[in-house]
Amino acid sequence: MAIVVGGIGFAVAVAFFPPTSALGELIGIGLAFVNFRIFVRHTTKVQLRGEQSSKAVRRQLGSNTLSRLTLITGVVIGALVLNGPLGVGIVAGLVLYQIVFVMNVLRVVLGQGGIQ
Repeated sequence: MAIVVGGIGFAVAVAFFPPTSALGELIGIGLAFVNFRIFVRHTTKVQLRGEQSSKAVRRQLGSNTLSRLTLITGVVIGALVLNGPLGVGIVAGLVLYQIVFVMNVLRVVLGQGGIQ
């Protein structure tokens, strides 16, 4: 579903905005996807280690999350400084990915009977 939404967003960006914004959207979706895959990998590693205090788990996940989000923020700010439409496109790609992600999670939760 994210690929379909990304494709539609790319087509809209190419038609109505500067071409670099469409490229930025693809970069943003790619960054969001890589961020999610790294998050899943780190979360799995923490779960596989077995018995750990919750404080240690929070510290490990928190530092990894802070590093990833700092890197993504740096990329976005750098792109905005170098080329405004490219930076805005990256932000749009990140936002589109998150919207699709939340919609998929909501669909699964509602399919299992909702929140009780």
